[in-house]
Amino acid sequence: MPVPDAREDLLLLIDAARGAGRIAARYFRDDPETWDKPDDAGPVTEADLAVNDMLHDRLMDARPDYGWLSEETPDDHARLAASRVFVIDPIDGTRAFIEGSSAFSHSLAVVEDGTVIAAVVYLPIRGKLYAAARGAGATLNDTPIRASEAWDLHQAEVLATKHTLGPAHWPHGVPPVIRAYRPSLAYRMALVGEGRFDAMMTFRATWEWDIAAGSLIIAEAGGMATDARGQNLRFNSVTPKVNGVLAGAPMLHAALLSARGTGDAPAA
Repeated sequence: MPVPDAREDLLLLIDAARGAGRIAARYFRDDPETWDKPDDAGPVTEADLAVNDMLHDRLMDARPDYGWLSEETPDDHARLAASRVFVIDPIDGTRAFIEGSSAFSHSLAVVEDGTVIAAVVYLPIRGKLYAAARGAGATLNDTPIRASEAWDLHQAEVLATKHTLGPAHWPHGVPPVIRAYRPSLAYRMALVGEGRFDAMMTFRATWEWDIAAGSLIIAEAGGMATDARGQNLRFNSVTPKVNGVLAGAPMLHAALLSARGTGDAPAA
């Protein structure tokens, strides 16, 4: 059987993401049952689990030879032997979902040999579907998007937590950017790909499922996405975490790395 190309995988992800949105909408602002994960890993709701179950069934039925990595599924290292892997966050921004905020998203990606080749970030309540396939550009609701071309730290709008812009991370001084925040990491990355914000960053060790889809959307929109030290992002690792994320307009990305210097910084 021929290997699907990236655009075929993207169509599959888009269909699955819309299905995820229909499930999430049924629970949204309806007091879903909620639990705390072990080891202070955050909350999970019955909506997260219902979306995860549907995505697993639909995607793995369509691509049974792909691996599977999801926030809401116990990790199976059999994925490491697969050439292609689904990397999924059923609901990114679960706390926002619980609070009734529409800023949660579904983040779906296909990774081939460590590199994302198809990606969707979908905000069902806001009706925003970001999509990208390797070599085919990025879109928002089927309209092409482009990342910002900003370069001046004094005018840049950057998505980050207050702690990320704390002085402990910036030995040469905190850059004079305009800070904003959104609760979903995947949505923050999609907004950078859209050009709505100039950059986003987090210096905390970050799960792959939070950023895989967004990293391709940014890259295909002409932006740059690396780990927090400027190294290339690779996915489907044994421990599926990366060393933070720095993403944005290419010249601004370089300016932010320069402002940080080369020393290690504490997590944010």
